[in-house]
Amino acid sequence: MTVNQLKSLLSRFHIKPNKLLGQNFLLSEEVLDKIVEAGELDQNDFVLEIGPGLGILTMRLAEEAGKVLAVEKDEKIYQALRKILKRYKNVKLIHKDALFFQPASYQLQATSYKLLANIPYYLTGKIIQNFLTAENQPSLMVLLLQKEVAERLTARPGEMSLLSVSAQFYSDPEIISIVGKGNFYPEPQVDSAIVRLKVLPKPRFGVDEKKFFQLVKIGFAGRRKQLHNNLTSGLGAGDYKKILTEIGLNPLSRAQDLSLDDWHKLYNTLFA
Repeated sequence: MTVNQLKSLLSRFHIKPNKLLGQNFLLSEEVLDKIVEAGELDQNDFVLEIGPGLGILTMRLAEEAGKVLAVEKDEKIYQALRKILKRYKNVKLIHKDALFFQPASYQLQATSYKLLANIPYYLTGKIIQNFLTAENQPSLMVLLLQKEVAERLTARPGEMSLLSVSAQFYSDPEIISIVGKGNFYPEPQVDSAIVRLKVLPKPRFGVDEKKFFQLVKIGFAGRRKQLHNNLTSGLGAGDYKKILTEIGLNPLSRAQDLSLDDWHKLYNTLFA
């Protein structure tokens, strides 16, 4: 779709892109191809799409998958989509804020569906967290999101964050492709990336998840501080330099230096 074609469609339905809702519409057919290909779709698949915009990706999903459930918050866009997607009988539209969407309410059982979406930047972290930790997780997530967030999801020790630990605890994330900002209208300020997260059948480690992430949050509480100082502040007195050394870590490490396995070792040492 060209910029002029998109503008004509927006004009037809009296829609102005809403910056507060992060409405940047994808133009590139090539990027659409990559998203759909990464979803590994067939006619047996049930796809959940968040923020369908003007249905450009939705139509492609409807052609490749058995059923598509599209969740749109914006009232004007929702009404436009009802007309745009009218001929696609395997698409169901829902007018709802995705932050409050409950998969179980729509008979989406764990691993019975895939989540594909061009997610508004301001929703990215929350959406990923909600679906990775949901009782009814998707089997696969293919997301078009901010490049910086994609790099955080797939980070390695030295660049880890709370988001990367969480994503890699529940899934195997990978960057499929970098998408330049010129592929959108209006053009965002930053580049994007297509990320595929293959959701694990169960979390990577058999731990008390609440305690595990309490520990990780304590570790990242003061990002510039050495980990042993954050542990002292969050857990109380203890010889954390010695503990880190005993599990094979540099006692002067910072939280971003630890791998998932390192966090698991630390958890087992402190709580097992």
